[in-house]
Amino acid sequence: MPFKKLHSDLRESLERLEIEVPTSFQSKSIPVIKSGTNVFCNAPKGQGKTTTIVLTTLQKLKCEADGHAPRAVILVENKERALELYDLFLTYTKYNSLRVYVGYEQLHIDVQKSEIFEGIDILISTPKTMNKLFLLNGVSTSQIKILSIDDADFLIQKSDYNAIMSITQSIRKCQYVLYSENLHPKLKRFEDYFMERSKIVQA
Repeated sequence: MPFKKLHSDLRESLERLEIEVPTSFQSKSIPVIKSGTNVFCNAPKGQGKTTTIVLTTLQKLKCEADGHAPRAVILVENKERALELYDLFLTYTKYNSLRVYVGYEQLHIDVQKSEIFEGIDILISTPKTMNKLFLLNGVSTSQIKILSIDDADFLIQKSDYNAIMSITQSIRKCQYVLYSENLHPKLKRFEDYFMERSKIVQA
């Protein structure tokens, strides 16, 4: 069972939230993501994709703060989704030292730069905001270990697609995990750019 092999902090959080049994998608995806490979994760709504993002991100960072630059990035479609995911992360990080930060277009970029500079572990952002931060030297990509994309179907839109291409060209090396309901041909094309040697997990 995937949950039994997770960090003790995560197992305690799952117990507190009364989540005992992984979904079939989580049983398939968590071990593959933990292996460190790039992964396309495809599953319909209700299969626990968002919880999988939280669990695998925290597992990768060993549930503890370290340094000042973000070590995990989660890209989402918009402000509403960013804030939802931020709240979910706080549920799992309330008893450890990890620092989670959320950024989006409506928040002034200089405010984001100064707050990120104080030190964060996990950055939740939209592709356009993340790209803008990078271009303005507002975020370092040197320590990123894992970059996940939540409900990646929105990347089919040209502006977000271009932003993700720009971001990934700025990252030296990290694990990429892309979550979507279906593997659209335009998403599969990322295999030629940053999703090299990726595996596909389908529920």
